[in-house]
Amino acid sequence: MQLTLFELEAQQTAGKPTWFGEILDSIGVQRESGWPDQFGAAIHRWITSQYTPRIRTLSLFSGGGGLDIAFHDAGFSVIEMVEIDKRYVETLQANFSKHSRVVCADIRDYVPDPSIEIDFIIGGPPCQTFSAAGRRAAGVSGTSDPRGTLFQEYIRLLSLLKPKGFLFENVYGITGAQSGRAWREIQTAFKAAGYNISFRVLDAADYGVPQHRERLFIVGLREGEFLFPFPTHGPDSVGNEPYYSASEAVATADTTGKSVGIGGRYGHLLNDIPPGLNYSFYTKEMGHPFPVFSWRSKFSDFLYKADPERPVRTIKAQGGQYTGPFSWENRAFTIPELKRLQTFPDTYTIIGGRQVCIEQIGNSVPPQLGRMLAVSILHQVFGITLPFEMHYLPKEQVLGFRQRKRALTELYAQKAKAALEQSHPHNHVVHQEHLTNGGEITTTRFLGRDFAWTDERTYNSTEIHLSFYGDSQYWKISGSRTDSNNSQEGDAFCIEVTPATNESWSIRTTSIQLCGTRLDETLFTALWKAFEEKVMEVSGIADLVQLSGYYQYQPKIKAELKFSEHVQLNTFWRILQFVTQGIGVGRQLTGQRLALLWECEYHDVLDYLVKLRSMGFEVRSHKTNPQITSGDYLIPYIFPTLTPRSVQLRKSLRERYAR
Repeated sequence: MQLTLFELEAQQTAGKPTWFGEILDSIGVQRESGWPDQFGAAIHRWITSQYTPRIRTLSLFSGGGGLDIAFHDAGFSVIEMVEIDKRYVETLQANFSKHSRVVCADIRDYVPDPSIEIDFIIGGPPCQTFSAAGRRAAGVSGTSDPRGTLFQEYIRLLSLLKPKGFLFENVYGITGAQSGRAWREIQTAFKAAGYNISFRVLDAADYGVPQHRERLFIVGLREGEFLFPFPTHGPDSVGNEPYYSASEAVATADTTGKSVGIGGRYGHLLNDIPPGLNYSFYTKEMGHPFPVFSWRSKFSDFLYKADPERPVRTIKAQGGQYTGPFSWENRAFTIPELKRLQTFPDTYTIIGGRQVCIEQIGNSVPPQLGRMLAVSILHQVFGITLPFEMHYLPKEQVLGFRQRKRALTELYAQKAKAALEQSHPHNHVVHQEHLTNGGEITTTRFLGRDFAWTDERTYNSTEIHLSFYGDSQYWKISGSRTDSNNSQEGDAFCIEVTPATNESWSIRTTSIQLCGTRLDETLFTALWKAFEEKVMEVSGIADLVQLSGYYQYQPKIKAELKFSEHVQLNTFWRILQFVTQGIGVGRQLTGQRLALLWECEYHDVLDYLVKLRSMGFEVRSHKTNPQITSGDYLIPYIFPTLTPRSVQLRKSLRERYAR
């Protein structure tokens, strides 16, 4: 049997002493489920028994308290914590009020007491403007977004308090934001405040966290230089200590009240996904015979099932019903299990409902990673002798977690192939019974103002009469509004939809017509909704986005809007014709460029975009997505995509709603 990269490395080092093993032996901690809790307690006992250091520490952007746990365990005296979110402040007060002052304030309004003396500052500002989600939303705004300039408040406090040093944490996307300009600004600002900085992107799994989580860490010192600690776990560690796996971490965690399955429209799909994979298991690229999703059309945590033998992927602070990691038992992890996966102590109280708890966990630095950084700072910066030898990374040392990530991708592709070979084809049968094979089906649907598509009338919904004809070559969906009389015979418009490439598509037909009896914007949207519903019935594909593919790739479908010679067209319907053809779609464009492409006046462009939004088209701008350059617009798809669950539905092109 062929061994994986990780299995081979583990076999080669089996029985050899590891640095991590030496650390545990020196402080009397056993390797067992939940060992990070014992590690933190043992380090704290040893340091406080040997020294009486009062390293006065200020915690900024404290969140759920991950860094504070770590530095407290390492003997630092966190005397003040600053956090803007009242919900998170409750958690901090529940755990730190005996020895820390918790301040609920916007960092921009925070002014420390003039008498306060601070030796060290820890914390990292909110990272949304530099995150993967931000990049996916159309670029990274970085320091051009107000949240991206919060580091300047960090600089203000460094300049005011002049601590000996600081630890700053953020997502690694900060280094590439705005072609590196934001990163250069940040480095220059720290240096101007009087600090020599050392920085590295670290993976939490390399330091004993059962979670792969890559983050940028900056340590700044007024004097001297800082070296980051060698990994304690994984192939880069001294002695090649195996990763702390997810199953080991949660083995003894509390599972009281654990869920059964995840429910919802896609919940049943989780059952067949092999551990370690996500929604991509159901894509053509992974070899699935009946794809449900398009490649890279979802975030990587969508339907992500954890692999019990390895650390999980990054736990996200925000997410929906299908945001993983999910347990290999095909259920959501409990909060105690998530605490273990983030190395929060079992005894640490997190206040709030489930989603608020997940936010606090997902936004935090994993305490075990924080502890290793804290003891390194304790040793190098404050001269404290530790009960174990420290190993530090030379500045030129390159860690291999990126390379191992690529190896994991191949491993999981093999797992997907093996799972599909063992699956039963009848579980994925295409629902051909929904085709009429030459007959015609009539039905009624209702389109809500929030773009809900239902078979029952709701408040302010519009009733649509539909007829469907379909065979293996051709579909036609015709629609009319039941609340109006048609003044002409035949169709007023038809949308012709065909594959955009020579590849066959899974709806098993080659041509579709969506036809309306009158020029009506609601009817136009309804026909696309009816088409989407039929695609889902016949193929199992999740929605039209999955049929067409994620907008940053070449579309797999194309469409053309045609009109009866008897109808009179206004400018907007001409623009709708351009949009349906993909003109001005799928890329960021200025209003001036759209006016040129759509052959209209520039001062009318925003009105037309708002009208498209009112029809269910997703239209993004700087108002809806700060990552988009002011004055630019993005229409991702040639068809309406908004639903009652769409985040974009609650945003406006004309004004930015308060978060």
